[in-house]
Amino acid sequence: MNATDRTAAGLLGSALADDPARPLVTFYDDATGERVELSVATFANWVAKTANLLQDELSAEPGDRLALLLPAHWQAAVWLVAGASVGVVTDLTGDASGADLVVSGPDTLDQARACSGERVALSLRPLGVRFPQPPEGFMDYAVEVPGQGDRFVPYVPVDPEAPALTLPGGEELTAARVVERARQDAAARGLGAGSRLLSALPYDDWNGISAGLLAPLASGGSVVLAPRAGLLDDAARDKRAESERITHTAP
Repeated sequence: MNATDRTAAGLLGSALADDPARPLVTFYDDATGERVELSVATFANWVAKTANLLQDELSAEPGDRLALLLPAHWQAAVWLVAGASVGVVTDLTGDASGADLVVSGPDTLDQARACSGERVALSLRPLGVRFPQPPEGFMDYAVEVPGQGDRFVPYVPVDPEAPALTLPGGEELTAARVVERARQDAAARGLGAGSRLLSALPYDDWNGISAGLLAPLASGGSVVLAPRAGLLDDAARDKRAESERITHTAP
């Protein structure tokens, strides 16, 4: 990884330059049996499309607040880095009322309606398919994102010293501080190139998004997201750890 990277989007760019074919995010939904594996290149393509959606279709600008109401999911990971690419402030507090736009899963639509700005809904169904019927008042992400461009260039360069992430409790981190903390967490966990971190943590605080994406990304490793791993017995979890070549777990 490039030690000069100062945004999460920069970390992804370095990972893409280093080895685009290696796995970056693997996601399990143990309620449905879904497994999705995204290489660095595939993940970066989703990020570019989502960032273009943010910038061009939703008119998001640096400093706008994006309430992220999504569980630990590969598409939530995409939105985290897409937000960093545009320069919006991703808000994990769960309060949509003060946000300029909101991104919601199917279980938080009522909460998301508190946002008076743009609203995007994700079905979170296997294969990222669209809603059978789009929720009223929301853009269906699965309908809109495929047609977006595969390359992203921000209209305004992202300032690493500008706010990038708001955590529960109100703590606000700059883009550079997000990267710094991710690197610190990676070191504390002993992550390095080729590490494979299994995380069952939710995406509702720093620990969840760090273990579930940012620390592995900052260290040249990868993450296996399994937020519903509690549905498995010990033997099934052990089998997964072996098949996925897990080297570290969270918490």
